[in-house]
Amino acid sequence: MLNFIQKIVGSKNDRVLKRIRPLVAKAATFEEELLALDDDGLRGKTADFRARIAAATEKMRAELDELRRAQDAEAAEPTEAGDDRDLREEIDALDKAIRAAENDVLDEILPEAFAVVREAARRAIGLRHYDVQLIGGAVLHQGRIAEMKTGEGKTLVATGGVYLNALTGRGVHVITVNDYLARRDVQWMGPVYHLLGL
Repeated sequence: MLNFIQKIVGSKNDRVLKRIRPLVAKAATFEEELLALDDDGLRGKTADFRARIAAATEKMRAELDELRRAQDAEAAEPTEAGDDRDLREEIDALDKAIRAAENDVLDEILPEAFAVVREAARRAIGLRHYDVQLIGGAVLHQGRIAEMKTGEGKTLVATGGVYLNALTGRGVHVITVNDYLARRDVQWMGPVYHLLGL
């Protein structure tokens, strides 16, 4: 019975992929526009994306700055212990709201950002992401695990998610299994990130 239902509805993995495939198709629609840009124009996309993220979070960031100033003032002249706790809770809640707003913008710009990374990789290192590699990047951006075999381009897959998430300015960490691969990956993929202004 379970196999019958899975054939009709699909596995959880099939459903995830079904939601990601349209993003990859949309990324392809930006290709001609990006081909027409010079390297500075392509790098300018990074500033455009960052500006969109900043615009979406501007009011919340201003409020967060005010709360932090109030917290610093509280630390300089302590009053009741509960006041500091309330401020911390407000700061934490606002920081979560900012992260959620950032994630909304990242999800919105994902197809265009992945198209930009695809074009940057083609120019900088002579490699063009296959659609399946963009799917893998989207899976990683969603905080999921993308299992790939040796030789399928995991290092290139990571560039999409790394670039997209680096746009927030919060930093991104790529973990690999040994020092050799870490050094190789930096040398190999570094030109892509440098071309994009990271």
